[in-house]
Amino acid sequence: MSELTFEQMLEESLKTIHTGEVVEGTVIDVKPEEIILNIGYKSDGILTRNEYTNDSAVKLTEAVKPGDTMEVKVLKVNDGEGQVLLTYKRLAVDRGNKRIEEAFNSKEVLTAKVTQVLDGGLGVVIDEIRVFIPASLVSDTYEKDLSKYAGQEIQFVISEYNPKRRRYIGDRRQLLVAEKAEKQRQLLESIQAGDVMEGVVKNVTDFGAFIDIGGADGLLHISEMSWGRVENPRKVFKVGDQVKTFIKEISGTKIALSLKFEDANPWKDAADKYAVGNEVTGRVARMTDFGAFVELEPGVDALLHVSQISREHIEKPADVLSVGQEITAKVVDFNEADKKISLSIKALLIAEAAGAAEDADVVSVDIDAAIAQEEE
Repeated sequence: MSELTFEQMLEESLKTIHTGEVVEGTVIDVKPEEIILNIGYKSDGILTRNEYTNDSAVKLTEAVKPGDTMEVKVLKVNDGEGQVLLTYKRLAVDRGNKRIEEAFNSKEVLTAKVTQVLDGGLGVVIDEIRVFIPASLVSDTYEKDLSKYAGQEIQFVISEYNPKRRRYIGDRRQLLVAEKAEKQRQLLESIQAGDVMEGVVKNVTDFGAFIDIGGADGLLHISEMSWGRVENPRKVFKVGDQVKTFIKEISGTKIALSLKFEDANPWKDAADKYAVGNEVTGRVARMTDFGAFVELEPGVDALLHVSQISREHIEKPADVLSVGQEITAKVVDFNEADKKISLSIKALLIAEAAGAAEDADVVSVDIDAAIAQEEE
């Protein structure tokens, strides 16, 4: 029996490897473009930058160091120069595929940093697998600019898994919708009509403003924004404004809000301020063919009928009045129940005429009768 040479014994002590095999290696040297590993074979393994990662920002000399151990996959046993070519990236992709598949099947919530902001959505990487999150699935509301997500860690689930087409779709929107629904449920269980709430304006429309009151959005209708008249909600509120409001009504999941706090109700003292016979001053707010509406204070409007504007006949209010004009008139009717006040400039003119007649020692005039006479 012949004895083996030292070289033969050394070669027999070394393992055999095959293309596609996963082996463990120890880093023996790191260069800017490649990593050299001892994989227990007669030749060292070479792991190039391109086979380590797809991230061009990664520096090999910082990512690994001599002495580190890592699992790699054999790409080629002999590259023509007696070296073994290895890949770490493709092994990570294989594992990433399995990781994504498991997450897809179990609906697991994944967390990853946004590595790309694209025109149509966001890109993230899970174990070397690129997952695309379309813009429509990034948020539960439309977002035109996605740049704020760059570099952020976000949570999502895998909504589509197709490894043959390398199509991996993430969905963040459904997590936000579910979270919002749970917060809404908790909020609705804890609030009731009359509760005062602090909120943030989320959206402003022609008919009102939607306000986040901490778990749900409530609608502050234009008619509930002030005791006075609001022409355009966008002139009163903007997105992000802090608002103190109160719950007017809850109907299912719909919450109606109001800013018409009772202690600020201008009608609570109106009976004294606008009693019949009082002389008042106001501003013409709007006009119709039958009269002008005069704002006496925010939330209190009075009607100045066309027949009560002057002692002379007037076809329509716009012939003698203009919006914004300040006028002085007499209160001739006050209806607190219906919140209606009627004014008359004519009554003041007749009263002034009657006063002048008295000063001239003329027979006194019954003002109401004079008004009636003027109207005949």
